[in-house]
Amino acid sequence: MKVDVVELYEIRKAIHPRDVHGWFAAWRWLLVWATQLVFYGAAWLPWNGRQAVLFDIAHRKFYIFGLVFWPQDIIYLTVLLIIAALSLFLFTAVAGRLWCGYACPQTVYTEIFMWIERRIEGDRNARIKLDASGLSLKKFILKAEKHGIWAALALWTGFTFVGYFTPIRELGAEVLALRTGPWETFWILFYGFATYGNAGWMREQVCLHMCPYARFQSAMFDKDTMIITYDGARGEPRGKGAGRSDQRGDCVDCSICVQVCPTGIDIRDGLQYQCIGCAACIDGCDQVMQKVGRPKGLIRYSTERALEGKATRILRPRVLIYAAILAGIVLAAGAGLWLRVPLKVDVIRDRAAISREVEGGLVENVYRLQVMNTTERARSYEVAVAGLPAGALASEPRVHVGATDSRMVPVRVRADRALAGQGTHDIVFSIRAVDDENVAVQEKSVFIVR
Repeated sequence: MKVDVVELYEIRKAIHPRDVHGWFAAWRWLLVWATQLVFYGAAWLPWNGRQAVLFDIAHRKFYIFGLVFWPQDIIYLTVLLIIAALSLFLFTAVAGRLWCGYACPQTVYTEIFMWIERRIEGDRNARIKLDASGLSLKKFILKAEKHGIWAALALWTGFTFVGYFTPIRELGAEVLALRTGPWETFWILFYGFATYGNAGWMREQVCLHMCPYARFQSAMFDKDTMIITYDGARGEPRGKGAGRSDQRGDCVDCSICVQVCPTGIDIRDGLQYQCIGCAACIDGCDQVMQKVGRPKGLIRYSTERALEGKATRILRPRVLIYAAILAGIVLAAGAGLWLRVPLKVDVIRDRAAISREVEGGLVENVYRLQVMNTTERARSYEVAVAGLPAGALASEPRVHVGATDSRMVPVRVRADRALAGQGTHDIVFSIRAVDDENVAVQEKSVFIVR
């Protein structure tokens, strides 16, 4: 009896992308260099005796060059995420998956890992032949060399990542002395393993099955979106040695566009969710067209409307709306950072003694002021209270706070019962830096007379 076996999951076929050179490949490598110089270099930059970019979670302070952010500044993180999302919407609406093809960490590290692979194992045909061959000493040495370099780069990436949360020079000394803490060790290994696995082994599987962007990108496209397209009207019917003289299209069916694709698709089948917009097929096809004496652009960035012979509308409603909202948020965020006062104050009433009578028939309320100095120099502040008839501070009016430090200060406010009157009174605490009158904040509270 014959039994038919149905596989529920397709077995992954290894993809060996062919190396390609051209305009878009140069742009990809430019972005590789730019992003990695920032990532690997920014952690080592000094600034005012500290690390220029440091997310000090243990002390709840984020340092970004001259700016110091506290947990109360979470609004800036929210704004940053909104700007990133709107930028993605805008760029996708205009020119498709630019982020995926040129700047996504998965694309960048896969490009780096594949470059290492090509340098060690050879070009596409050599790699295919090597993978198909049986185990030999040469194959073992080549594979061990490749994976050793991959692992070293992945661990360095994990070390750099953790170096943004633990001062990287201290972390380096701990790693050399083999005395890193459990969390540092875990995240170095975890991030290194993720880099090694995603860029070295999974590659296109991350884009196809793990990244949600591939699934909803079509909702952001319209007929005026610049996407990588194959000009079927010009290229078909395809065939080997094709030319206009025999009524065939310009496509010579060389499959170079498939061989250079990192996800292994055939762009001639139309737009597919697997396409990450890297434009490798454009560079490959242009090289072939140049060799056979045909115009470049058989595969190119274009729009569905342009392929139909109609004019492309760049400034269309969705693009204008995205751009306007994005510009407004960026300007508002920039203005907020520029006008940001480097002082934060929280006022907390003492609940143990809401109101009490003291000598002289005065009523006293006690508060705790948490004064946070967000600058990188120590400062003294003057504390004053307003809004209460005959109300005055009964505690020291000057507070000294260290650089990027906070201090909880008990403050006593007294008022004459007869002048203030029974009930709840709104008051305002004013805290001002002694050396700069522009560094000042006001916080509201209440004064209770019982």
